[in-house]
Parts: sequence; C-alpha cells; structure tokens
Amino acid sequence: MTFDGSIRNALAAIVEAIRSGYGNHAVRAQDQPDSGYDPAFVDRTAPLLEFLWARYFRVRLLGLEHIPDDGAALLVGNHSGGIPYDGAMLLHGIRREHPRHRPVRPLVANFAFRSGWMANVVARVGCVRASMETALPMLARGELVAVFPEGLRGVGKLYRERYRLARFGRGGFVRLAREAQVPLLPVAIVGAEEIHPVIGKITRFAEPLGIPYIPITPTFPWLGPLGLLPVPTKWTIQIGSPIAPPPAGDEEATSRVAETVRSAIDGMIADLLAQRRSILFG
Repeated sequence: MTFDGSIRNALAAIVEAIRSGYGNHAVRAQDQPDSGYDPAFVDRTAPLLEFLWARYFRVRLLGLEHIPDDGAALLVGNHSGGIPYDGAMLLHGIRREHPRHRPVRPLVANFAFRSGWMANVVARVGCVRASMETALPMLARGELVAVFPEGLRGVGKLYRERYRLARFGRGGFVRLAREAQVPLLPVAIVGAEEIHPVIGKITRFAEPLGIPYIPITPTFPWLGPLGLLPVPTKWTIQIGSPIAPPPAGDEEATSRVAETVRSAIDGMIADLLAQRRSILFG
C-alpha cells in the first residue's frame, strides 16, 4: 500500500468510527470491552499520525529512557493547542520510539464521551474517562497512563497565555499515583501551543457539537474548514525523570509532590524554549 493509500485508509477508519456512534445500532464506547480500546484501529490510523509526527510537526522526543520497559507509570503533561494534537503525538511517539512499542492510555474529560462523533474515535485509540475507577485497574495491570492536569483550561488557553501552566486542579493525579504506588513522569511539550493561536472562544453554539467551545483563531472561522489546519510548528516532547509517589494517606506530601511535578514540567518548558530559535524550524 502506498503512503497516500495508507493515509486514505486511516481517514476511512476514523470516518467509520464516527459513523458507528449514530443510527439505530449506534455503538457506545463505554459498553465495549476495555472501554472500547481497539489496537487494530490504532494500527490502521497510525499512518496519519506518522505523517503528523515525522513530516508535519517533525517531532523530537527526548527522555525516552525514563519510560520503563514494563510496569505501570503515570505520565503527566502540559496541554494546549485548541485541538489536542499533543495527546495524540505523545501516544504515537512512545509507541513508535520505545523499544517495546508500549501503548499509552490517556485520561480525558467526560465531554469527549458525550459526543457521538468523538466518543468512538477517542475510545478506540485507548482514551478513557478521567476517574479513579477507570485509571486504577489499568495501572494495576501495569499499563502506561497519561494525564493532562490542565484539562480544558490548558487546551483553551489564549495565545497570549502560551506556555504558562494553568492550575493543576486539586492534585487528583498525584492521589491516583499514590493509590496505585506508581512513579510520575513529567512531560513537557513545546510547539503545540502555537498550532492554533486561540484569540477568543464561542460557547453559545458549542454544546450541540459536543464540544466545550468553538475556538476563534486568525484563520477560523474566517477560512471555513481550511482554517482548522494547524500551523506546522516544530515540536519537542521531553519526558523527565520519574518522581516517586507520596506515601498512602499523606495529603500534605501529596500537595508537595503535585507542585514538584508542576515545577519539573515548567522547568523543562523553559529550557526548551530557551534553546528554540524558531517556532517553525525549532
């Protein structure tokens, strides 16, 4: 199969997943085994992600040695970009570059599973609802789980707020690592903050589309669907050294570890930005 054919096949798989959420025989991701995760779907859509990784965003991955060969870990990353390409690139990069080609299971906001067109796509690539109930069994099985504590605040940051970490909530990700007793791996992603320069948001018409807001960028909605194309920035993803979880039941230590993780991500972002000479060429 040619490269172009592989891309068309990947896009067809995504369309099929979207269509499966509608009609009299609609499939609900939450009713499927393993929350709808489908490794065959991941394989089929990989050429599209590979194009984005290698040719469009030209991603450089650092710190891969911190990903264990086996066993559980909780990856904690910054979040941005208006449309969450960053999560997709993190999943694809670890699966692509790691010697064991390990899959990653991201925790995502509930709104993704309330949307008919989105739910079966994110579920099939391995995403699950962000909760203790869904995450703990995966960590107990020794899986890699990813979380983005900035959540929708991170994805919806305005362009003027780029690379300023939003609040990390109340430390739920550290409590998750504490309960599972797995290491936390800080992840810094540089390049994604400029792909969709958000200058405003529309919330009034977003709910029927199953999304929290409609972004306003210099190109969208003015150029229609063409305006949704991301800027081809040069990315770097850096995985930091593992941070041990706090002892069980120690809330004070939990807060300290949450700040340690946030500071580690912030520091890596600052270092990568200092090394970068160009948004487009790195």
